[in-house]
Amino acid sequence: MSCCSLDLRPESVLLLERPGPGLETRDRRPVQDQRLVLPQFCPGPPSMPSKSGLSKAFAAAFAVLTVSVICGTVTMVVLYKVQMSGVNATARPTVPVTTEPPPPVLRLPRSLIPDRYELVLQPRLYTRIVREENATSPNQTLVFTGNSTVHFRCVQKTRSIFMHGRDLQVSGPVLTDRDSRKKIWSRVKDLDGESGFLELELDQDLEVGGNYSLVLDFRGQISQNLDALFLSEYQEEPEPEPGEDSGTDRFLAATNLQPTDARRLFPCFDEPDMKAEFSVTIIHRLKTTALSNTQMTVSNIEDDEWKYTRFETTPRMSTYLLAFTVSEFTPIISYTTDNRVMIRIFARPEAKAAGHTSYASHITGKILEFYERRFEIDYELNKLDQIALPDLYPAAMENWGLVTYQEGVLLYEEGVSSLLHKENVAGIIAHELAHQWFGNLVTMEWWNNIWLNEGFATYMSHFAVDAVEPTFRMKDTFIMNNLHAAFQEDALASSHPLSPPQEDIQTSDEIIGLFDSITYSKGSLMLRMLADVVGESVFNEGINSYLKTFRFRNTNQNDLWNSIEMVRRSKYGLSVEQLMTPWITQEGFPVITIDTTNGEIYQKRFLYNNTAESRLCWPVPIRVMSNMSESALVWLEDVLGPVKKEEFISKDGEWILANVNSTGYYRVNYNLENWQLLLKQLETNRHLIPLMNRGQLIDDAFNLARAKLIDVTLALNSTLFLREEREFLPWESAVTNLHYFVLMFDRSEVYGPMQAYLRDQVEGLYDFYRKYTNNSTVPEDHSEQHNQVNAIWMACSNGLPECVEMAKLKFTEWMQPNGTNKYGH
Repeated sequence: MSCCSLDLRPESVLLLERPGPGLETRDRRPVQDQRLVLPQFCPGPPSMPSKSGLSKAFAAAFAVLTVSVICGTVTMVVLYKVQMSGVNATARPTVPVTTEPPPPVLRLPRSLIPDRYELVLQPRLYTRIVREENATSPNQTLVFTGNSTVHFRCVQKTRSIFMHGRDLQVSGPVLTDRDSRKKIWSRVKDLDGESGFLELELDQDLEVGGNYSLVLDFRGQISQNLDALFLSEYQEEPEPEPGEDSGTDRFLAATNLQPTDARRLFPCFDEPDMKAEFSVTIIHRLKTTALSNTQMTVSNIEDDEWKYTRFETTPRMSTYLLAFTVSEFTPIISYTTDNRVMIRIFARPEAKAAGHTSYASHITGKILEFYERRFEIDYELNKLDQIALPDLYPAAMENWGLVTYQEGVLLYEEGVSSLLHKENVAGIIAHELAHQWFGNLVTMEWWNNIWLNEGFATYMSHFAVDAVEPTFRMKDTFIMNNLHAAFQEDALASSHPLSPPQEDIQTSDEIIGLFDSITYSKGSLMLRMLADVVGESVFNEGINSYLKTFRFRNTNQNDLWNSIEMVRRSKYGLSVEQLMTPWITQEGFPVITIDTTNGEIYQKRFLYNNTAESRLCWPVPIRVMSNMSESALVWLEDVLGPVKKEEFISKDGEWILANVNSTGYYRVNYNLENWQLLLKQLETNRHLIPLMNRGQLIDDAFNLARAKLIDVTLALNSTLFLREEREFLPWESAVTNLHYFVLMFDRSEVYGPMQAYLRDQVEGLYDFYRKYTNNSTVPEDHSEQHNQVNAIWMACSNGLPECVEMAKLKFTEWMQPNGTNKYGH
């Protein structure tokens, strides 16, 4: 799943993020003579649904940019869930009292282990409704029906079956002992709306080692809230003219089950470590296409209204990864270079015809093959479908073999969509495909370790994009974007550990709350820090071993630590577990304060509210260098008191720089003399300071000032060297941090002098890009294109006369009848 990220630059787009052996074949109960016996439910009353890229040309971008600088717009999208409940209980015969109490807290008991589901689902919606006066057209039907057979093993004697089944009407249980082939009496006793538990009572015990199957019929409502099985509506293009009633409303159905909505689709053991195989059959209307995780095996017409599509059995996987869609979309098809994997991109017909799926199709196979080489494990399936949905939240979901996207993050229009949008498309595809290994093939045991899915997908995605689109320079922007995002949230007292205790993460709301920048960004940065400590080659060998060892299984963080520890060639210092455990089980991060006059160094949790008390501490790997020495790794023990380290004593006026290349997850503060030496070095010969640190020094300084640990003047002085700087990373760090301080000083006596200072600082950068700006062109390098935007934004927003005049000219040209404004005047 892709997490939320919001870029405040004028060219930005809004991304809304959030991952074996089977039993013998069994005849599928619903199929006889190639016809499906539909679940026997009363149809019930129908329900009506509610009615419900960037640089056009470069000159247009400047005009829009200027307007956005002057006016500013913030868009917030609020989504909510509506929970429904309702169960029709069957008649209540007299049975022995259950021998097993209700499950503890909100977790299933571990008495039964599922092996395989045989699932038949029939979404009864119409995909096309004509809007014409006097036209006969059906009302939309927001109902689905189905039946399931789950095969399971008993590992603890019980006389009750607990499953999940929220918002479903469940009936007709048929329980069979598969070893003796005898039926066991059962009935649906209860469906708990709060926990989502479905309980079945039995008249005899299920024995340890026994193999059983349970058949259930069920019925539910298609959601209109982008969760579980949901309805998505869109208009046919071209749309009718205003005032005309004619037209066609189009609908599709899709699933979005992460984290806990599989239970709203069918009765199941809906916890990530209860993996099973799935054999899926979808009954859908004629002229529609059904997709699921695996390849179709057969598709036959059932009657004059319905047909069914059956799919290959999935690998062993968690319930939240099950997926299907029913739509009228058709694909663009490509293959990996060895023709082993078919890749299909599904989208609206007009988007496909306009070529908006071409970029995704072009890079998907390359990214998939990069991961196969990197992990030394082939992609598990023989097909990979990606579908662009009109609506989806979060914006992408890594369902195994059927990845769903909100169409805005999968489709790309050459010459119209922005550069940033193209990078986002590549990054999100790379993130979701990384999940095919981290999350799908190997899955966390419980949601408190969701970072093992999302942190790895975030970390690996920038390597993949860098391999297929090297001009994007994603390695650099990855570090900056994720470091700053994680630091912002983790510096609040309300932050949470990367891996909270299991008992703290029980409800759906608690689980959903973990899909944040701590899980995604901090998780990826923990992996980057670990890779720096043990070495890239050891890290890569360790994660490959991790994937191979736990294929089709579930893990916790200790499994990862042990996999890397086993391949370490040097065992000196802390073990991987000793190093990493405090970082993932404690919230926050430290600020490392260094006094270079005596080498004294100490740590304290960094909080914007600097008066808050904290006793947390971490083992800190510190890469340190000076203008007289190369980088070296020094360890700060997890103690609160100051310690002295020879490596941090300044000799003969040298400066000391800690956290070289920002490989550590912490901020650094220095004594004033060392700060002044570093800032002087930036002004005289900035290239002696690594590029990443030039940006990080600015970010550290401004955030230390926010926390009142250094003076604001010192933070502003960290930007003095920018007058000569042309690289993107330092400028991006400055723009991001200055935005906060400009807001703080707005309408104060400081605001005027600050604007004058910023005009002076940005003038050189604006002049550097003037030849491109005046000619409405862009540099070839992607980071320079982003920096050109920074130059224009900073120059115009702070009133640099040359920029203001340029913007006025571009706007006038844009508004001319023969100009670039395609939206009218």
